[in-house]
Amino acid sequence: MQNKGAILTFAILLAAVCFYQLSFTVVSNRVKDNAIEYAQGDEMKEYQYLDSMKSEVVYNFLGLKKFTYKDVQELEINLGLDLKGGMNVTLQVEVQDIIRAMSNNSDDETFNAALALATKNQENSTKDYVTLFGEAFEEIDPNARLASIFNTLELRDQVNFNTTNAEVLRIIDEQTKAAIANAFNIIRTRIDRFGVAQPNIQNLQTSGRILVELPGVKDQNRVRSLLQGTANLEFWETYENQEVYQYMLQANERIKEMQVLESEKSADVTADEVTETEAVADTTENSLLSELEAGAAGDTTATPDNLAAFREQYPLFALLNPSTDQTGQLYPGPVVGMANAKDTSRINSYLHNPQIRSVFPRDMKFAWTAKSVDEAGNFYRLIALKVTTRDGKAPLDGGVITDARQDYDQFGTNPEVAMQMNAEGAKIWQRMTKENVGKSIAIVLDGYVRSFPNVNGEIPGGRSSITGLESIEEAQDLANVLKSGKMPAPARIIQEDIVGPSLGQKAINSGLISFVIAFALVLIYMLFFYSKNAGLAANIALVANMFFIFGILASLGAVLTLPGIAGIVLTIGMSVDANVLIYERIQEEMRAGKGVKLAITDGYKNAYSAIIDGQVTTLLTGIVLYLFGSGPIKGFATTLIIGILTSLFSAIFLTRLIFEWQLKKGGRILFASTATEGWLRNMKIKFLEKRKMFYVISGVFILISIGSFFVRGLNYGIDFKGGRSYIVEFQKDVEVGEVRAALADVFDAAPEVKTSGNDIKITTDYKIEDHSENIDNEVEALLMKGLQDADLIDKSVTLEEFTQEYQQSSQKVGPTISDDIRKDAAIAIGFSLIIIFLYILVRFRDWQYGLGAVAALAHDSLIVLGIFSLFSGVLPFTLEIDQAFIAAILTVLGYSINDTVVVFDRIREYLGLHPKRDRVENVDAALNSTLRRTFSTSLSTFVVLLAIFLFGGATIRGFTFALLVGVVVGTYSSLFIATPIAHDTRSRVAKVVAKRKK
Repeated sequence: MQNKGAILTFAILLAAVCFYQLSFTVVSNRVKDNAIEYAQGDEMKEYQYLDSMKSEVVYNFLGLKKFTYKDVQELEINLGLDLKGGMNVTLQVEVQDIIRAMSNNSDDETFNAALALATKNQENSTKDYVTLFGEAFEEIDPNARLASIFNTLELRDQVNFNTTNAEVLRIIDEQTKAAIANAFNIIRTRIDRFGVAQPNIQNLQTSGRILVELPGVKDQNRVRSLLQGTANLEFWETYENQEVYQYMLQANERIKEMQVLESEKSADVTADEVTETEAVADTTENSLLSELEAGAAGDTTATPDNLAAFREQYPLFALLNPSTDQTGQLYPGPVVGMANAKDTSRINSYLHNPQIRSVFPRDMKFAWTAKSVDEAGNFYRLIALKVTTRDGKAPLDGGVITDARQDYDQFGTNPEVAMQMNAEGAKIWQRMTKENVGKSIAIVLDGYVRSFPNVNGEIPGGRSSITGLESIEEAQDLANVLKSGKMPAPARIIQEDIVGPSLGQKAINSGLISFVIAFALVLIYMLFFYSKNAGLAANIALVANMFFIFGILASLGAVLTLPGIAGIVLTIGMSVDANVLIYERIQEEMRAGKGVKLAITDGYKNAYSAIIDGQVTTLLTGIVLYLFGSGPIKGFATTLIIGILTSLFSAIFLTRLIFEWQLKKGGRILFASTATEGWLRNMKIKFLEKRKMFYVISGVFILISIGSFFVRGLNYGIDFKGGRSYIVEFQKDVEVGEVRAALADVFDAAPEVKTSGNDIKITTDYKIEDHSENIDNEVEALLMKGLQDADLIDKSVTLEEFTQEYQQSSQKVGPTISDDIRKDAAIAIGFSLIIIFLYILVRFRDWQYGLGAVAALAHDSLIVLGIFSLFSGVLPFTLEIDQAFIAAILTVLGYSINDTVVVFDRIREYLGLHPKRDRVENVDAALNSTLRRTFSTSLSTFVVLLAIFLFGGATIRGFTFALLVGVVVGTYSSLFIATPIAHDTRSRVAKVVAKRKK
């Protein structure tokens, strides 16, 4: 073998690099084991131990370089969320809010209608939002000018009244991209300060989308708040309660007048409305009546026995309890009332109604407190803010904050956030405090009042603080958000995957078990089928291949996921194919009378073509998966690509080195065992003669599949239809029907409930189109409440305990994301078929081969889809059409085309060796000669997948089932569909050409 020294050197260097990279994982695991031993089951102690080790040197590599535990963590192999637990979140920065802010919240009708139309069109378009906005603006009013809307203070140096719409759109696009980049940097800074080990934050191809992967995090509610908070901090002067109350009375009278003018249906207070406000009435009744008796409202007719009449007389005060004492005296300060959380939206509608709003001074606005008055979180205060600027903005905002840190109040007990302002902010702050001594200044964050401290004196130096925080974590997160900076626009979670640590550990255990079993089966099979000589060489190459795969994964910083482990195990089965091709060719050379040394040389040389063609087509499929997949699918594609490349090197070069060494020692090399020597040799099956029979068989299966699509349909996962899914582990046996009935009321419709291993999987589309910041927490709270009301879980469990102990994992896919996933899936499959067709066309210079291959792939896809349609809900595991299924289909296509290309390669060889022989005879002989190789590769791959299916865990059972079916169908089609179609097509083309010549 030429260049033997170079190959050996490369193998040694590659092994050294892999050893170096994997050593960090070994050291990291040793430190974690020490932490577990030290903590003795106490999670807080374990966290404190690992935190204290971050700056400690834990690894001295050969005395050349020292690494701290933090360094080691960054270099160890990354485990995906499905193995380690944690969150995978896709954020969408709201571009329309950025554009709205650039217009200074313009109320121009054309502008706002264009934004609404662009938002609607975005659901079914691949264009960016700015382009859609421009098209919508032109469609609504072709004569309207954007310059008149965007000639704001911030854009005045770029936009004037002569600026064209196209130029304004270009400026908006530039500003939007800059804002999105800023949002990405802010989120990255927040995550870095959050303290997650090995976070992954990246911009996605779709403008405005940001992927955040946080392995190991447990408090998902805290993370959601951290990621979605805009950090819009404002400082407002306030009105005193005494100044506002008279306007509240006038507003109450105006509401009464409006109700009188409404229809009888709107005017009357229904029994439901009475019940709805009962809690507020009971709480506020005494102070309201005392106030009325004192003459504050000028009416003393209301009594506890006449609540309906009271609410009719005082519609605003029935919802908003005035801030008064028992004697009816108004409390000092900016608090103008208190209301139940469920009534705040109705009060807001009153206060924002133009007719009622005209009662209040133009410089008066209102905001609710962020923290409730009571521990149950039912009642919130309403604060009166004073507008002192011409543009209606706060006189001071978070842009002046230079530093923020978590601190404690003067007593050292309650957490707060201490802030420091820049010179400009300090000057304004000093003026505000000087002019408002004895009054309050409201500190507003994201539209809610965090605190409203009373100013005792002028405050120089720009120092301030936010109080009223519930925990140290809340103070730390708020300081983090403020220090990172204000988000240019809200970022909303449109896709989310959460895996609990216990489910992650289950995945690791099941993944390792399936890996070990599959690996052992392949090693045993190779020794059995190809003797201890050749089989041992292949096994050594397989072990080296596994070492290289994990080492390269660690070197690249790639993430190892559960589908990734499946990809590695699948690579084991497919890498056997290269060895099988080589060994079968060597045996053919030996049967032709060549010596062992020459047979090995010629065997390797003659096998290269089939190996390269087969592996390249699978590699192309892996590349398509990597380009169009995301999350676990990308992990699967990564390991598949790496595995194909390393298996080629191991199978072709490492085994050759072993054989060279054995020949040098003078040892005897056998390439088949006694039991398998004659297996499937000298077969004379007439494949082409029986092709019509196989056409009929395949046609029947395809018709059944298509019929099932129309009758039963496909069970789409939330990847494709949108929604939320939760895997919940119960501490007692529960029935699927019980869970469905328990959640039917809280979700307004019965969710889809299935068993998932030993757990229950719950899927719902409840409020999936609601993009409010706390909607995910609200849905989880409803899920918990429904299960608690039905006594399926302990009623004393808190939401935090539920999400950490019962809820094993959750997934959310918004409608926009599901549309994109469907488009990407269709593109991925279509693109795979096209590149496979083109590759075969180039390699074999015959389009009939490409047509036969693509027809076989379409055949395989339809049958696998049909089986999923037929048996969905019948088999005891989920057969959903989701991203994992698309990965499985593409892998099946890669495997099938690999098998088909090997057959085509042998046909091409036979046609070249026997040009005078009948073509049908050549094709049949070529197919028969590949049967041993097809059997060995398919059986070994099937056995590997069967091990994953049985022992790999419930989460990937549907995925591996698709692969199992695909291997069987793909092997069948490569022999009985692809080649016959290529042959028939060629024959018909030849007949047409012959007729034309005549």
